Amino acid sequence: MIAVLGLIWVYFHWATDYVFLTPRNLSNLMTQMSVTGVIAVGMLMVIVSGNIDLSVGAVLGFAGGIAAYAVTVMDYGLPTAIVAAVAVGVAIGIFNGALTAYLNIPAFIVTLGGLLAWRGAVKWLLGGNTIPISNETFKAIGNENLPLSIGWALAVVAILFVLFMAYRNAKSVKDYGLGDANYVGELLKAIIPIGGIVAFIWVMNAYQGVPIPVLILLVVALAGGFITNSTTFGRYLYAIGGNADAARLSGINNKRNIVKVFAVLGALTGIAALMFTARVGSAAPDAGVLKELDAIAACVIGGASLMGGRGTIFGACLGALIMASLDNGMSLLNVRDFMQDIIKGSILVAAVGLDMMGRKQS
Repeated sequence: MIAVLGLIWVYFHWATDYVFLTPRNLSNLMTQMSVTGVIAVGMLMVIVSGNIDLSVGAVLGFAGGIAAYAVTVMDYGLPTAIVAAVAVGVAIGIFNGALTAYLNIPAFIVTLGGLLAWRGAVKWLLGGNTIPISNETFKAIGNENLPLSIGWALAVVAILFVLFMAYRNAKSVKDYGLGDANYVGELLKAIIPIGGIVAFIWVMNAYQGVPIPVLILLVVALAGGFITNSTTFGRYLYAIGGNADAARLSGINNKRNIVKVFAVLGALTGIAALMFTARVGSAAPDAGVLKELDAIAACVIGGASLMGGRGTIFGACLGALIMASLDNGMSLLNVRDFMQDIIKGSILVAAVGLDMMGRKQS
């Protein structure tokens, strides 16, 4: 998929008269994908567990409406709005998870009903109107950039972290008696991520600095990667998605973990709602429409299986970047809206088809 992304970028850069890969457009592209990317991290965890959530777009609109209502109408501070948006997302996630896990209602049906119900709740909350955001600090969440010096400072921290992980990986081989510690080999492996970090910060700083939504996405993605790869809860999700009966018989509390993973997705949806509302500067009844499909498509394109048990956070973020690249490139080429929908839909179907073919061959 990295090769596919590279081909997409090269084609659009050529087709747009060498505009696509300019620092300004890449900064805009990363900002555009940040909301979908944050949701895709949580959606990946839910899909890995063998479930799905079709309500996240409506929940995003509702949580964003709650935040905007709190700041603009009720005149509460930004911290209250942030807590309210995330709390609403978590509460809805727990509700969806409980219905799925304890009442055995398929997640597809539960969240399809939620898609309709929470969209109606948004319309009721906003009265069918758009609420503009006047709080500049709130809008900064979705529109501001970090100072260039802070961007480079974050790059240094990230590089030190990569080097620490390389040292830890080499040392663990010796500690577990699997052979001698190959520090040089691990250091060579670290060159690629270090180069990627430097290139990313350089490109972002070449325009206006690292966008705050992109920073939020990076933090969420790193946290998601840690949860799925380095925690018991994350491994349980893969076990449940791979074979729920075997997981239950091995002592895993499937129901509790399903509720937890829906709660995690709800929290990330609340964060995405704040980013989306801040970026557009208002809360609207149609906010978040089809965001659930973008997130699901990102996960599937990134290699997740809708059958559960397979997928990575990196793949989900990569899929979100591919979807955003298609949107951005086709917009620069003035491709008609209906054709953009046809192309993206075709890519999603092709990705699922390839996934099913791969499962049959294996």
